[in-house]
Amino acid sequence: MIRDFTFFFITEFLLHLLIAAAGSGNRMGADCNKLLLEIAGKPILKWTLEAVDAANAIKWIGVIGQPCDKVPIMKIASTLAKPVQWIHGGKTRQESVQKGLAALPKNAKYVLIHDGARCLVEPDLFNKCADMVVQGTAVIAATPVTDTIKRVDQAGLITDTPDRDCLWAAQTPQAFLVEKLSKGHQQAIDREWKVTDDASLFEKLGWPVKILKSEPSNIKVTTPFDLLVAEAIIASKQ
Repeated sequence: MIRDFTFFFITEFLLHLLIAAAGSGNRMGADCNKLLLEIAGKPILKWTLEAVDAANAIKWIGVIGQPCDKVPIMKIASTLAKPVQWIHGGKTRQESVQKGLAALPKNAKYVLIHDGARCLVEPDLFNKCADMVVQGTAVIAATPVTDTIKRVDQAGLITDTPDRDCLWAAQTPQAFLVEKLSKGHQQAIDREWKVTDDASLFEKLGWPVKILKSEPSNIKVTTPFDLLVAEAIIASKQ
């Protein structure tokens, strides 16, 4: 039997979403938060927020940023139909997510984490991640690796060529039980772990995380070249 998950979400399990937006424009060569740069006439973060706003499964949005960016970011967020809460970020992405988890409403059971710089995300990807986490599965969006990957040593010499059939490029959104992800972050604090995404905490603790195949277009806009790619993708859709 096919379930109407949209109705299921609306009536039972509308989720909370944290957007990591506390980065800088260093790799972009910009003198401001890269999420405030424009692509096709709109700030990068506005593209991201509009995708979230269109996702039926999301009922609450928390934007984690640096204090200096609060005014412009909340001005962008003011156009959304869904409520947006500002959360002061930390010095690293990991610390920012910890602060985001602490700011969630007390009744939050499931949480999605998304990079603000992944502005080409499709709204339905949030819905699919929400579907899986509600059914009890921690999940991350990812895309299969198409390049041949080389492992190298410190001297730059190739030591191994992993089988790319087993390799996936991690993306966001990533979805978890709030209680479990909070425990994972507390373990990271206690053991002084440094990770680049939340799924890594689950891996270190031996907790299962499933892959949800996403589109290669769900890129993270980090460099000037990424800006050109994102503009081209948007133009092709329009």
